[in-house]
Amino acid sequence: MNDSISPRERSLELSDLAMFKTVAEAGGVTRAAHRLHRVQSNVTARVKRLEAALGVALFVRARRGMSLTPEGRRLLDYADRLLALADEAQADLGDRAPRGRLLIGAMESTAAVHLPRLLSTLHARYPALEVQLVTATSGVLVAQVRAGELSAAFVGGEVSEPGLAADPAFVEELVLITHPSLRRPAAGDLRTRTLVTFGAGCTYRACVQQWLAGQGVRPPRVFEVASYHTMLACVAANVGYAVAPRSVLLASSARRAIRAHRLGPRPWRITTHLVRRAGDRSRAVEALRQLVTGKAVTTQRSGPPARSASNG
Repeated sequence: MNDSISPRERSLELSDLAMFKTVAEAGGVTRAAHRLHRVQSNVTARVKRLEAALGVALFVRARRGMSLTPEGRRLLDYADRLLALADEAQADLGDRAPRGRLLIGAMESTAAVHLPRLLSTLHARYPALEVQLVTATSGVLVAQVRAGELSAAFVGGEVSEPGLAADPAFVEELVLITHPSLRRPAAGDLRTRTLVTFGAGCTYRACVQQWLAGQGVRPPRVFEVASYHTMLACVAANVGYAVAPRSVLLASSARRAIRAHRLGPRPWRITTHLVRRAGDRSRAVEALRQLVTGKAVTTQRSGPPARSASNG
């Protein structure tokens, strides 16, 4: 690589990142040039200049196209975030409705049950806003919001972390779900059974572990799953028991193959919050926040407290 480029020339231009992103997505200069309405030689020269400015190879060149190097994949991640921030800044400072890209994270249960109608309303009101949704546990989502990888996220439990702000969005009732053969499970019925749950970082997993500890139960085995579909299927097959939001059961056809039980004399409720960076005042995030807070439940009866604040 050319090391004679001055520090000033090493600065990244958004246009260079947009061009690089197009080449990466197109898989080659020829297709990218067609999309960009540019001559191929111009795109090739700019790719080489960007590589020289960064001092790394961004693409592996082959006869059938170009693929990203590890450094190229890292730059693509930065390019996605920087271009999204540029769109966000333009939309925020311009006198117009929210536009650009809004990256939202959510727990799987929230995404499946609560978000379809909310996102439909958001799309209808702001058609120029491009919404992308990713699902993960609350612990992962909070970290991604903190790092700026997500604009906002729906997470379970309280979040009192410096630099983040949270608004109540939905209230879930957690229930114990078992095979129908267990009509009124007591602690003794669960001592030898497998706990079916999500991986570490899940608020609801923290809740069931807290509840089990209060019952003097330590699961002999934990079977981790990646979706509620798999979880409910495992419980219906009598693999073990689980804890899930009642709303997930009501929305699932598997509810007839399992049995739901309260975790105590009163419902165990946990609030899902919309989390964002405290200093984020972008129009897109504010538009989402206004929709959420308009639906937020401000009063509720609480069951046993969920101690794990940023997992889900």
